[in-house]
Amino acid sequence: MDTVGMDKRALWIMEGWDPFSAGTGGNYKAEATDVIGKLHEIDDPSELAKAIQAIYESSFKQWIPLEKCVEVSYKLLAVKYEEKHII
Repeated sequence: MDTVGMDKRALWIMEGWDPFSAGTGGNYKAEATDVIGKLHEIDDPSELAKAIQAIYESSFKQWIPLEKCVEVSYKLLAVKYEEKHII
């Protein structure tokens, strides 16, 4: 698996995700990095969504509905799956 390619694509997805409507100009860089770390460990969309929810809640003290986190977790896991099965 090309983890560098996966990380770049996952970062692009996370940079475009704006759960608090704060503007996507780098407001979530640290959280995106944490989420990518979890992406390497987790293959289940619900578990990844819970991790995403916890990361953002810890940083911003705001709750994100799990459904929003599940949506982005599926996108991230699709990238992971694609990178695993290239070649």
